[in-house]
Amino acid sequence: MTHLINPSIKLKGQLNKHDYDQINFLKKQCVEKDGVSLKLELDYKLSKAADESEDLNELNEFMCYTEDKLIGYLGISHFGGEALEVNGMVHPDYRRKGIFTKLFTLAKDEWARRDNREMLLLSDHYSPAGLAFIQSMGASYAHSEYDMFLKGEPTIETAKTGLELRKATNDDAEEIARQNHIFFGIEKKELTLPEEEAKRGVASYMAEVDHAVIGKVHLEVTGKTGGVYGLGVLPDYRRNGYGRSILMKAVEKLQEQHVQDVVLQVEANNTHALELYRSCGFEVTSRMDYYKISKN
Repeated sequence: MTHLINPSIKLKGQLNKHDYDQINFLKKQCVEKDGVSLKLELDYKLSKAADESEDLNELNEFMCYTEDKLIGYLGISHFGGEALEVNGMVHPDYRRKGIFTKLFTLAKDEWARRDNREMLLLSDHYSPAGLAFIQSMGASYAHSEYDMFLKGEPTIETAKTGLELRKATNDDAEEIARQNHIFFGIEKKELTLPEEEAKRGVASYMAEVDHAVIGKVHLEVTGKTGGVYGLGVLPDYRRNGYGRSILMKAVEKLQEQHVQDVVLQVEANNTHALELYRSCGFEVTSRMDYYKISKN
């Protein structure tokens, strides 16, 4: 039996590089043991911390140690809107000691201090322990997302003539927020500025035809993996092949950066998008389930 030696918990507003490396090492151990996915948003958090001062009045990182060894982690992510996202892990040798319950209790206390009405608890669909813990917290199922990776060369034809991807500027912030509400139901209290997001490695593009905006997409490169996120076509322009063309151009832009893998995420119940992505050579590799807790 593995014993805790001088256990301690560290609470922080933001990660530094040392934290990032320790959490990534713990993540690798957990993934190898359990064979599941963890959506921790570490690269985004580290890049965000690089250009913002730490706010100790807002705790997002909860870390448990035995001596100097990180054995438990839980993180809060917030991308605007009402909900906070929570995901975490405990080292396989230190489970069933109440570590995750303690970290989650601290995260719930932090949530209670904030104005956000909802907390989303994330778990790989094939993690019995993760799902059992979430359900024991009284959370209700909200939705699921698939991770899809491009297998081989994209099987997509030439893009529709006249469609261009233009790098978004801060002047596009309101239009991006409007489209996020149309596509995903996201309401943000504060606008996300594309030029600031670009400093954190997230490049936003407006899809245009004859200089008219018809949709958007966001691209992110982490190591050798390129991500396609937030892709959408405005209702008046759908069913004309524009979604396929935006995706093709997005993949081309990522491949210009010499990525080895291209990944995207899609809601499991979005059958039209699933069919599109599969027809373009993407395959489902994992499923993340989201459960919701709401304040009274």
